[in-house]
Amino acid sequence: MITFDWNHARTFLKVAEEGSLSAAARALGQTQPTVSRQIAGLEQALNVTLFERTGRSVTLTEAGESLLDHVRAMASGANLLSLSASGQSQSVQGLVRVTASELTAAFLLPPLIASLIRQAPLLDIDIMADNGLQDLLRREADIAIRHARPEQPNLIARRLRDETLRFYASHAYVEANGKPEAGGLGDHQIISYVEVDRMLGYLLPAGLDLTRANFRLSASSQFVALEMARNGLGMVILPDRIAGKFPDLEPVLTDLDPFTIPTWLVTHRELRTSRRIRLVFDHIADSLSE
Repeated sequence: MITFDWNHARTFLKVAEEGSLSAAARALGQTQPTVSRQIAGLEQALNVTLFERTGRSVTLTEAGESLLDHVRAMASGANLLSLSASGQSQSVQGLVRVTASELTAAFLLPPLIASLIRQAPLLDIDIMADNGLQDLLRREADIAIRHARPEQPNLIARRLRDETLRFYASHAYVEANGKPEAGGLGDHQIISYVEVDRMLGYLLPAGLDLTRANFRLSASSQFVALEMARNGLGMVILPDRIAGKFPDLEPVLTDLDPFTIPTWLVTHRELRTSRRIRLVFDHIADSLSE
């Protein structure tokens, strides 16, 4: 017989994953006192101490460690139940969450969502612009646009057309610094929106003579990196069909072969049987494959 509140167990799992009450509260959209009360309620119901408080952080006790895998299994079962129920829905209405990178979300999705809404005006579409990977198994998103094929067996993926990317810079940057050449980039700057060592790992095998000095400017946001490039601060790597929307940018390092990356459209296999999910999935696939 269940003697505790499942919501309290869900809070316990989030605190264990986040490592602090405040971080868990932010992730759950709750206040820290609420999270603290729920943990206290679960500890009282189970008659165990789950966490040791160390300053602003928390550490699982031995009892908490022993319960963690069981609560994870419960969460997985609850998610599968939710997925199965959602998959039975045959109504072309309701919420569909789509996650994509910032640039894809801003410049590629809006026009296709506009045509989709004309077909199904009762749909609610939530576009989650995020450069990380939202977890489809936990229902953080229903559909994801990714550049790596997922490995989880419960996910299905459709490969769309490959994206072509190359270096772009503003006309002002080229006028001020000259045309960059792959064999001697000198003081030319590349604005990175991923960690610099990863960028060097991608670019050095392409034959570019680069050091960390070529990456003095970076941004955690693709939007910010794009605007930095448009303001003449350096070069940036962009997909052709997004860069083409900005007449103040021009391709540079054109002696290099362009980069190509695959695009995958992903959803959970249970959700593929939902009429509304299937409609959005197929519409995005057809539009982005063109």
